[in-house]
Amino acid sequence: MTITALILTLLLLGFWGILSKRHLVKKIVALNIINSAVIILFINMGSRSGETAPILVKEMMDIVDPLPQALMLTAIVIGVSITAFGVCLIYLIFQKYGTLDIDKIEREHIGEHE
Repeated sequence: MTITALILTLLLLGFWGILSKRHLVKKIVALNIINSAVIILFINMGSRSGETAPILVKEMMDIVDPLPQALMLTAIVIGVSITAFGVCLIYLIFQKYGTLDIDKIEREHIGEHE
C-alpha cells in the first residue's frame, strides 16, 4: 500500500511539473518523472505474481511473470528516445527565440505573426 502511494505521489509530482512549470527543460524532467513512475508501477504490480525469477527453475511454481519486465525495458528505451527528441526540439527553440520560457516564446511568436 505504501509503495503504491509513493508511486502515485511521484506520478502526481510529474503532472504538477508539466502543468505548472514554464521552463521547457523542467517540463522534460517532469515527463521523465512520469515515465519513471509508470515503469515502477508496472514492475511493482508484476512482481506480486510470484517470488522466484523464471531462470532455469526446476520447480515451476510461484514464479514472477517476466512479461511486465520485458515491456518496461521497451518503455525505458522509448522514454530515452522521447527525452532525446525533446531536448533536440528545445535546442532548436532556444536557437530561434533565445529563451526557454514558454510565456516569452508565445509573446514573441504572436508578435511575428501579427
